[in-house]
Formats: sequence, C-alpha cells, structure tokens
Amino acid sequence: MIELKKQTISETFSIYFDKRMLKILLLGAISGFPWVLIGSSLSLWLKEDGLSRSTIGWAGLIFGVYAFNYLWAPLVDRIKIPFLTNRIGHRRGWIVLMQILILISLILWSLLNPTENLAIVISVGLLIAIASATQDITVDALRIEQIGENEGKSMAAGAAMAVVGWWSGYKLGGVISLFSAEFLQNLGFENYWQLTFLILGILIILMNIGLMFIHEDKSNMREINQKSNDELISNKLGSKNIINSFLTWIGGTIGGPIISFFKKNGFNIAIGILGFVFLFKVGEAFLGRMSIVFYKEIGFSKSDIAIYSKTLGWITTVIFTLLGGLFVIRSGVLKAMFLAGILMASTNLLFTVLAWSGKSELIFAIAVIFDDIAAAFATVAFVAFISLLVDRTYTATQYALLASIGTAGRTTLASSSGALVDWLQGDWGVFFVITALMVIPSLIILWYIRNKLNLSEK
Repeated sequence: MIELKKQTISETFSIYFDKRMLKILLLGAISGFPWVLIGSSLSLWLKEDGLSRSTIGWAGLIFGVYAFNYLWAPLVDRIKIPFLTNRIGHRRGWIVLMQILILISLILWSLLNPTENLAIVISVGLLIAIASATQDITVDALRIEQIGENEGKSMAAGAAMAVVGWWSGYKLGGVISLFSAEFLQNLGFENYWQLTFLILGILIILMNIGLMFIHEDKSNMREINQKSNDELISNKLGSKNIINSFLTWIGGTIGGPIISFFKKNGFNIAIGILGFVFLFKVGEAFLGRMSIVFYKEIGFSKSDIAIYSKTLGWITTVIFTLLGGLFVIRSGVLKAMFLAGILMASTNLLFTVLAWSGKSELIFAIAVIFDDIAAAFATVAFVAFISLLVDRTYTATQYALLASIGTAGRTTLASSSGALVDWLQGDWGVFFVITALMVIPSLIILWYIRNKLNLSEK
C-alpha cells in the first residue's frame, strides 16, 4: 500500500493557493448546487404545501439516479455533443448541456403547484436529478484531470477543494433559496417557491459563465488508450462485422473499466471496497434527508434554518474541509476514513439531544456545527479515497462507478427515512440514535481490507 507523503503544515496549505484549486472549487459548486433543488428546496416546498413526511421521504427516491449514473458514464466519455464539443470542449460541452436542462426544469417548476400536480413536480425533479447525475460524471473527470498523474499531494488538496466547492454550491444555494422564499412569502406572494426557482435559475447562468474559465486538456491520450483496449477486444472476437464491432464497443466502454478495477484490487478486496463505499454514509443520509423536516417540526423558521444550517454550516464546512485535506495528506487516507466514521456517528447523537431537549437555538447551533465538521471531514476523505483508486484511462467511468455506488447507499436506503420516523411515531431522538449506529458495518469492512488496499499516488 502506498501512503501519501507527509508535508509540513505550511507546505500543505501552500497547495491550496494553486490556481487550479480555484477552478476545482467552481466545479464542486456546479456539482453541489442541484442538490439544493431536489433536496432541501423540494422537501420544504412539499412540506409547506401540506404533504406528509412519508411522501417527502419517498420523493427522495429521485436521488437514486445518482446511484446508477455509471451505467451511462461510458457514453459521456465518448459521445460528442454537436456544436458544444467543438466550441468549448468535450467535458465542458456536457456540463453546459446538463445545466441547460436544469434551467428548463426550474422554469417548469415555477409553473406548477405540487398539491395539484405532484406527479409532474416529482417528474421534473427526476429530470433535474438525471441532468445533475450526468454532469457529475464529467465534472469529476474534469476535476481529476486538472491534476497531473504524479501529483499525489495536489490530488488530496483537490479533493478538499472539490468538497468545499460542493458544499459552497449546496449551502449558499440553500441560503439564497430559503431567504428568497421567506422574503417573497412575507411580501404576500402565494407562489413564493415558484418565484424562488426562477431566482435560482440565475445562479445556473452565472455558473456557466464561470465554467468558461476552466481549462480543458486537449490531449487525446485517453482516446488512444481506449482505442488500444478496444483493439485487444476486437482481436479476440475475430473477424470484423457489425455485431463484433458493437460487442467491442460494449466491452471497451463498460467492461474495460470494471475489469480494470477488479484486476487491480483482486476480486475479494474489490467487493470489500464496493461494500464499504455503499454503506459508509448511509447514517448521514438518513439524518440529512429528514433534517429540514425535523427543524421545521421542532419550531425553527426558514430564516433560522438558513442562518444556522446553511450560512453557519457553510463557514464551518469550508474551514474543516481544508483542515480535513491537511489531515489526509499528513496522516493518510485510511486513518482519515476511520476517524470520519467515528465523527459522523458521534455528531448524529447531538441531534438526539436537540430532539429530547426541545427547541434550543444554542443546541441547534452546536449540533449543526459539529455535524458539518464531521460531514466535511468524511467527504474530503471519501473523495480522496476513491480518487486514488481510479485508472486514468477510465477516469470518468471508474469514478462514476464508485461515487454512484456510494450514492446508492445514501439514496435508496435513506428514502425510507420518513417512513422510519413515522414508524417510530415521531420519536426523533431514537431515529438519530439509529442513524449513529448505521456507520458500524462499513468500518468493520474497512478494517478487514485496510492492509490489502492498492492505493496509488497517481
């Protein structure tokens, strides 16, 4: 196992001043912003329109799309977008196309009422999720490709900046969403959420302007390596014909990345990695899915949530993500993963204290701060972990595979979070205790495979 080389504190922080890190920050924001739309904004919109906790929880199944985006990652790697690819590049062309679809979806939401058109509202949310999950494929690839293959320190720093960017897009987008909705509501607009979605559409446009300043490598080495692997498969299939050409494409684009992953790690360890990735953030997802509903039920206003959960949480996340990146570089990604798991479980218990003590701004602030510390630390360690596992020949596909498997655990299992609260008859305290225990299986798996992982600095 190759460990990341330790650096002094000053050397580590100097990495964050690399101009590439600012570009990675923006890419992270582009990736995180759509989660505001189909996460807290959609949940609160449905809650304030009188829909049940179970309905809100099951609506979260649209996040399941993120769990399967690896299935079409090969298409994103190879298919060129007419006009956009030639004008702005392959990666950026895909991002802009998906951003346009999200913008159109926001316009559609601005015309709908969820109580009258719930199916359509959820369908549009599904479209946002599909577009967001698709853009994540190329955002992550473009982010990894900003860093050279032999820059292990920069890769860990880039992971930290990507997380800061993701949370910046998510938290600041949430602040704008909540404050805009409350401001418009106070002005007397009944369709305050619909108008808020139009305001959020402006952010989409601004992000795409910023995207044009991010460099995209024009090298065709990735295509050359992929074609080389295709030729090996083609030679084994024998004579060239339409069927064999199709099988070659399937084998090279879908089978190649998977075979490469299992060959690099060995079957048992590869399965262990996939199991760990699937389970690691399940407890955090259960809490996150129901958190805004919990805040509302316990008596906090939208502005309270915006200040404590979004603004304060964003500042905390930025600081401790950068510190988390420092810890990953100095101590190694595996130690960071174990510590992150323990922190996530511990901080979930703070919400139990809040639930059992009743509305308390002090406890609310403490719970949110420590939860964001744990989430920031866990996410930067997780991103660094899977970034070190990918093969550069299949950057987009392998990262999408690992990331979407992680998302599968968070989204598919956590979709039952509302039903669990209902089954507990609204006992939020017990609910948060259960979420704290959910990290244990993943840490057991990581402990078992820790000495057999093949982590590359490249």
